Amino acid sequence: MIYFDNSATTKIDPQVLDTYNKVATNIWGNPSSLHKMGDRAHQLLEASRKQIAGLLGVKQHEIFFTSGGTESNNTAIKGTAIQKREFGKHIITSSVEHASVANSFTALENLGWRVTRLPVDKEGRVNVNDLRNAIDSDTTLVSIMGVNNEIGTIQPIDEISDLLENYPTIQFHVDNVQALGKNIWDKVFTPRVDLSSLSAHKFHAPRGIGILYKKEGKMLSPLNDGGGQEKGLRSGTENLPAIAGMAKAIRLLLEDEPEKAAREAAIKAKIVDYLKQKPGIDIFSPVQDNFAPHILCFALEGIRGETLVHTLEDQDIYTSTTSACASKTADEASTLVSMHIDDKIATSAIRLSFDETNTLAEADEFIKVFDKIYNHFAKINHLGEN
Repeated sequence: MIYFDNSATTKIDPQVLDTYNKVATNIWGNPSSLHKMGDRAHQLLEASRKQIAGLLGVKQHEIFFTSGGTESNNTAIKGTAIQKREFGKHIITSSVEHASVANSFTALENLGWRVTRLPVDKEGRVNVNDLRNAIDSDTTLVSIMGVNNEIGTIQPIDEISDLLENYPTIQFHVDNVQALGKNIWDKVFTPRVDLSSLSAHKFHAPRGIGILYKKEGKMLSPLNDGGGQEKGLRSGTENLPAIAGMAKAIRLLLEDEPEKAAREAAIKAKIVDYLKQKPGIDIFSPVQDNFAPHILCFALEGIRGETLVHTLEDQDIYTSTTSACASKTADEASTLVSMHIDDKIATSAIRLSFDETNTLAEADEFIKVFDKIYNHFAKINHLGEN
């Protein structure tokens, strides 16, 4: 069984699961309680926060716990828009964001905010000059993802950061859910980034827990009212076992990070080298420094993406269409559409996503299995014939 869909099928690391279970099965108080059991829980909560902050190179009080990437993105975007609405209601994003960002902007647009969605080039990348031209006196927020979840494009966060140095009142949010542990952090997390989102299930931690980094001094309006947890930004009793597990998972993820990322890049390169030889295959995630090492999106012309996914599944190889979060909706391949890829090709796209547990042997097995599938469909669609 091979999992090349690690965003949707990630297993919890055994060491992380051990930490989670130890916390979950012991008696802990509510971190907000005054008694000693509550204090014990609070100490573990803050120890986890401190560890995560240290690993990410930020301050402890800049780390906030959420239920995952979707909540982190919603909090950053809507929280900024509401907090700064008296200063302007113009907000900017790209046309290739994850649904949790794209739909947050649409929701605000329906409530009266003015939204600019930046176009992308043939590699799915925004142009900083387009952003420069879009900014006006009412702009309060720019939200651009670090790594595209569909094709792996690394956005020019460093260039955007340089531009936004000239606009200190504009808050800059980066959805970095796909970026941590891939040896590209310095490309997507700069000192100018005010807000950044992470989701634990991307690095073998429990589902349903995530992080919002909020730079010291930046203000957000909370989206839920309640008991005032997380310094009032995210009310609700903290999920202590998952938080402790996430802290452990980040530590494990960042151990030998360059070597792990290099192995993922080698798997991607091996499969790309094979696919490049096949007529009728379009590759959207080239082996380049401005693409993430762990995402490979390609299309077999004439075969719908879901057909190919299920055909591979029959051979115990698990992949996804372009976005696992959108694979059961009509929003598939939104990045490819924004890149002006023909609809027939865009709907044929599938995505492979690798992590540090995948091997070159699995890449060999994928190629062996896919070659049979390709030959079958090639005959049907007369691929490679003049």
